[in-house]
Amino acid sequence: MSLLSGSAKKQSDTFKAPGLVVIPAGWFWMGSEFGQDNERPRHRVWVDAFQLAACQVTNREYGHFVQAKGMQPSPFWNDRNFSHPDQPVVAVSWLDAVAYCEWLSRITGARFRLPSEAEWERAARGGEEDKVFPWGDGSPQSLPNYAERWKNGPEAVAQYSPNHFGLYDICENVHEWCGDWYQADYYTVSPERNPCGPAAGERRASRGGSWRHHVKVTRCAARSSLPPDFQYADYGFRLACEAS
Repeated sequence: MSLLSGSAKKQSDTFKAPGLVVIPAGWFWMGSEFGQDNERPRHRVWVDAFQLAACQVTNREYGHFVQAKGMQPSPFWNDRNFSHPDQPVVAVSWLDAVAYCEWLSRITGARFRLPSEAEWERAARGGEEDKVFPWGDGSPQSLPNYAERWKNGPEAVAQYSPNHFGLYDICENVHEWCGDWYQADYYTVSPERNPCGPAAGERRASRGGSWRHHVKVTRCAARSSLPPDFQYADYGFRLACEAS
């Protein structure tokens, strides 16, 4: 029986490469002095230009990978709360996300990967310095329809306005894997230009908020992490690519 039978069959439409947004090179203030200890010290960082997907990887996009590789889909693949084609794929481990990047790179000729923490935060801030969230300093509860959203799972991507760089759902919907190993005090030793995390570790860094939490949206500076083989119902990912 096909892995894409049943409710997952809707994933099997024509493959399209993800829409990418150019994140310009530049300096920004990374971290926060009023957040958690792992966000300190706030420090100046340079990030080279790169591209980042406008949206989190969806079930529709991930379905082509599942079919091409003949692999088992994620644990919530046929759960009606998580299986809409335009919802972000969830319960994908860091290892699965990296495998997807490698597969997509082979079939497109581009160099897809996961963003570094620094790239992710630079992109989430949208060029706006000293703002708590992608839209400014207003609380998450000030977002349109906040009380009605994320009842039983993530929303379909791109339902609301993007940030200033054109990125949808950044800091919300699902946690997004980053390429870095996680280290709580990494900011004390982080290089000034293009930091990419420590050389080794036990957990991989992740960023962004989650439909599952009491407060659904994170601050741009907030950090999180998980062992790379874990699969959680509020973990997905967003693709990065070298600047063309």
